Amino acid sequence: MYNPRKVVVSLLTTALLLGGTWTSPSIARAEQQPKSKNLIILIGDGMGLSQVAAARTYLRTQFDIEHLNMDNYFVGQATTYAAHGHDADSGTTVSGVITDSSAAATAFASGTKTYNAAVGVTNENVAVPLASIIEAAKLAGKATGLVSTTRLTHATPAAFASHVRNRTNENAIASQLLESGVDVMLSGGKRQFVSKNEGGERTDRSILSDFEKKGYKLVQNREGLLNLEATPDQKVLGLFSDYFMPYVLDRQNEHPSLEEMTKKTLELLAADKEGFIVMIEGGRIDMASHANDFPTMIQEVLEFDRAIGVAMDFAKTDQNTSVIVTADHETGGLALGRDSVYEMNTDLWDSQTHSHEYYYTDFIKLKNHQEIREIARKNNGITNLTDEEAEYILHGKENSEYLGAIGRYNRVIAKRMSISWSGYGHTATDVGIWAYGPIADLVKGHIDNTDIAQASSNVLGINLDAANASLRSKYLYPEFIISKDGKVVFPARELAEFFGANVQYSKSTKVVSLHLDGKHVDINLNNLAIDTGKVPLLSDTAEMKSGLLYLTLEVFEKLVGQDMEWDTLSERIVVK
Repeated sequence: MYNPRKVVVSLLTTALLLGGTWTSPSIARAEQQPKSKNLIILIGDGMGLSQVAAARTYLRTQFDIEHLNMDNYFVGQATTYAAHGHDADSGTTVSGVITDSSAAATAFASGTKTYNAAVGVTNENVAVPLASIIEAAKLAGKATGLVSTTRLTHATPAAFASHVRNRTNENAIASQLLESGVDVMLSGGKRQFVSKNEGGERTDRSILSDFEKKGYKLVQNREGLLNLEATPDQKVLGLFSDYFMPYVLDRQNEHPSLEEMTKKTLELLAADKEGFIVMIEGGRIDMASHANDFPTMIQEVLEFDRAIGVAMDFAKTDQNTSVIVTADHETGGLALGRDSVYEMNTDLWDSQTHSHEYYYTDFIKLKNHQEIREIARKNNGITNLTDEEAEYILHGKENSEYLGAIGRYNRVIAKRMSISWSGYGHTATDVGIWAYGPIADLVKGHIDNTDIAQASSNVLGINLDAANASLRSKYLYPEFIISKDGKVVFPARELAEFFGANVQYSKSTKVVSLHLDGKHVDINLNNLAIDTGKVPLLSDTAEMKSGLLYLTLEVFEKLVGQDMEWDTLSERIVVK
């Protein structure tokens, strides 16, 4: 587990106490000699080895094709566990044995484990940013890219270019993507960039014009993307849907495919003479698996595999590009087989016409068995749905926690197809690793997902430590609460000790004293009066909750002797 106390004195606290901003003269220099000029990282969200095997089996049984594009590049497998965390709803400690996408993506991107829900920050009460390999490459002068079939602000792309304590803070992630300077960003999720007045989710204002002011070309459909011409220093923001990009089975012509986005992104980034790094995510494999929608999942894996083919073709032609392919975790507990029957009904695997998402409204309105049978006939070619199956879909209680009737319908279809799912969530199984180029030698055998970031920085010759130092001289991500007066307050002991202060408490006087470098702050717990030895602070700068003392940022500014500001959107302290 990362310990921020090890960097406080040498990086953040030094900068604060000197009243300056920490910078490194070597920040843009390589950590070691690069082995590849370019790096392509492809992540199949939720893509366990069973998902891969299902897609391969589909190709073999339906089209007599024996192998996926990725098959020739298999080099090993990776563990996926996260660090321990805290469940705010239950108040319990979470082991982290099963990861979520944000913790896994942070591990890929930074080389450090963190808790589930964290995006690019450490697993501490007072967290510090974890620089990603994309951020380090950007500092080293390389072009950068993010591509996903989910939302641009979703967990995986977010972890490569933003930092928040909770992945649900997607409006902050969108704003940080603007700050990141990532050159090419293609995905869904336009709603996080647009105000509520314009049909989006932002409560402040739309920020698309801010991207344009920074030189980004905005594209919102397939035609606009394919017509882009590659020029040096070209910046592109492509937002092709308000929410997630449609599943392959539901996609219309205005939405580009993942292989099209991959090809155009590589074309755009290759125009940079310093080289590039890009993360490309097949994000909806996970969502189809969450819903236990087997045929939809297969099509998402196949599209991801076609994107892998595009990446491998580029790398082989370029001769100076490494490619790594992996997954953040497996989703659904997929098993190819069930009920001790050594057969699978693969004839049904190619009969589905749309995803579960396409029929979402219909399932909400279901009233009788006949309506269910009509969906089964139209969507899966099943004309003999039994009364027992229809009743389970309509009113069943078992395994109905995810998507209700849709989840139960997909369970029925799975049984008909002779496959099974253990649940609707993630599992802790290892995931595969496929690689090409010099990076392949660095990720062979059995590794951890954090090793991928280290291998990536090694193969590109970039400096993650310098990128971390730069971020940590500017930002802190402490836990906080909102006081009765509506102010943001921070746990006194944790934040004071983070800054290197000595914290003392007198039981007789009920005074908490914070001492740092000749300065002190005393807080009287009887009336919450605060004395800095010079100018008294107002009592509303302190609050007690559940026996713990919380203080406003103003108190810590007095203690540290440095101007700081609370960034409400990103929920972080900004060191001025």
